[in-house]
Amino acid sequence: MSAVGYAAVAGQVVVVGAGAPLLTGWMRQVRARLEGRAGAGVLQPWRDARKLLHKEPITPAGTGPAFRAAPALLVATTVVAAALVPLLSTDTPVSSHADLIVVVALIALGTFALALAGLDTGTAFGGMGASREMTVAALVEPTILLSVFALSIPTGTTNIPAIVSGAAHEPGRLASPAGLLATAALAVAVLAETGRIPVDNPSTHLELTMIHEAMVLEYAGPDLALVELGAQMRLTLLLGLLSSLFVPWGIATGGSWAPLPVALVLFGAKVAVLGAVLAAAEVFWAKVRLFRVPELLAGSFLLALLAVAASYFLNGAS
Repeated sequence: MSAVGYAAVAGQVVVVGAGAPLLTGWMRQVRARLEGRAGAGVLQPWRDARKLLHKEPITPAGTGPAFRAAPALLVATTVVAAALVPLLSTDTPVSSHADLIVVVALIALGTFALALAGLDTGTAFGGMGASREMTVAALVEPTILLSVFALSIPTGTTNIPAIVSGAAHEPGRLASPAGLLATAALAVAVLAETGRIPVDNPSTHLELTMIHEAMVLEYAGPDLALVELGAQMRLTLLLGLLSSLFVPWGIATGGSWAPLPVALVLFGAKVAVLGAVLAAAEVFWAKVRLFRVPELLAGSFLLALLAVAASYFLNGAS
């Protein structure tokens, strides 16, 4: 494998790690402007991270290795997933390992680590948040699997780079009923997986409505900085996956250097547009009641199931 492939993998990891706080800051700024506020600026998440890194880490009494390892594990699984998902190029040294099930398992592992850390604290809020998070995950992970699987049927493989490459060469797949259903299902799953409105509110601290925040209430200092960075990276990764699957144009498919800068610029533009659309929608959306969240996620699962059926019938039993 040429140096271009290794550079693409390194670029994907760097752009997700360094760009995630910028995306969060950009989304907050868009939302602030739409609400008539000045906003703290796009760089505010980086300032928050720097402030947290200079604070003393605090570990609650009675917690074990699960609590201490969860922040690093959350970031590590996201970094590995970012290396596998074709955000900049489909021709990398790890392309053959970028299977759909592997990527979803990595995302689920990070979720499970945080839920276990919430239980490890022994607090009521931690256990409540972990229970809610695993309920959401039990509905979200199958939806992600089925949504991408619907796109994999024409390709004949669950390898994500192969799916993206096939969609880039045959864009008609994305405008088919299966493609549209899969887009809607995956979009709802991304909202739930990243804890955005209408499933969860990332800026709330109301105890009775928290899901993600309830699991990380006991973290402080550098550990909290890692947790926040991991959540921001997951948002960037999943929006990048959404753009790669359904707007695959601009992703490098060969082994030359020239397409990589173009792919980097287009990736940043696509994710910024998706982030701005999501931030604008959150201004007008309301968080749904907790007991209605399973109904919403079950609806997205049904859309994914219909996408698989439509893709199967459109492409034939073969």
